[in-house]
Amino acid sequence: MKALVYGGPGQKALTEVPKPTLQQPGDALVRITHTTICGTDLHILKGDVPTCLPGTTLGHEGVGVIEAVGSAVSNFHVGDHVLISCISSCGKCAFCRKGMYSHCTTGGWILGNTINGTQAEYVRIPHADTSLYAIPPEASEEALVMLSDILPTGFECGVLNGKVAPGGTVAIVGAGPIGLAALLTAQFYSPSRIIMIDLDDNRLQVALGFGATDAVNSGKGSAVDAVMALTDGLGVDTAIEAVGIAPTFELCQGIVAAGGTIANVGVHGHKVDLHLETLWARNIAITTRLVDTASTDMLLKTVVSKKLDPARLITHRFTLDDVMAAYETFGQAAQSKALKVIISP
Repeated sequence: MKALVYGGPGQKALTEVPKPTLQQPGDALVRITHTTICGTDLHILKGDVPTCLPGTTLGHEGVGVIEAVGSAVSNFHVGDHVLISCISSCGKCAFCRKGMYSHCTTGGWILGNTINGTQAEYVRIPHADTSLYAIPPEASEEALVMLSDILPTGFECGVLNGKVAPGGTVAIVGAGPIGLAALLTAQFYSPSRIIMIDLDDNRLQVALGFGATDAVNSGKGSAVDAVMALTDGLGVDTAIEAVGIAPTFELCQGIVAAGGTIANVGVHGHKVDLHLETLWARNIAITTRLVDTASTDMLLKTVVSKKLDPARLITHRFTLDDVMAAYETFGQAAQSKALKVIISP
């Protein structure tokens, strides 16, 4: 079968690899119908994720149709249309019993990281009963790809960890797919102000169309001053870091209000500075998290009931044969105006 294989930092290739087979009784084999590219895949290609070894098929998001199931799988059957969670969970270990599925002792974020992933014709899914979700017949399968990772990530790591509350003020630093997912789901809690901060005017315009109350281009003057002007000099109750570089984390430290929360979502491949010399007395909280996908079932229901429309994040479509062009488009988002790309057979 065809798969996009990681060859080491800066290297990837669409190549022929053996079709996966069931290895454990709890496995399922899924034929991929739609997948996508995540910013984390770009971090892997930069060499920021050393757990992903050369030879690994990339990708941890997608939907598909079950081709085979192991003897221990009871919730799914051949022919079922399923949403693939970016987090694989056994549901039984100490971490899973705490709802921390990302730290599952035999799962977690393994797809496209420590085992072969979804940017291929087929993928093996461990712990299928607790790592797949049935897709209702009326649902848009393209749109549901956004529920594999970015929507639960923006919601859990940004909105929930950031303690977004009715009437509160929120700044989201980074208007990429994760930041926009945080923007869409933050509106569940009716904050009074959602300020989107980015360097890209096109993405800021998209954010305003998605419900942001204000947009700040951090390349045109001081973003800290702009946020303070919008918040009567107080700063924001929630600052969500959705990029994963030192300057954006530092920006969050400059705009968080006393008593506020900095919710880090971005994947940091390098160290960042924590300015405790200015923050030590400000009663702030800083949270970190890898998505657990504990909210996926709830988000799926909001999409099916048309309370949330993640299809708005899709800007480009490609076939698997054109996956290299898809990466170029996604990686050059400022020029291509890409948000999420859909890759189909």
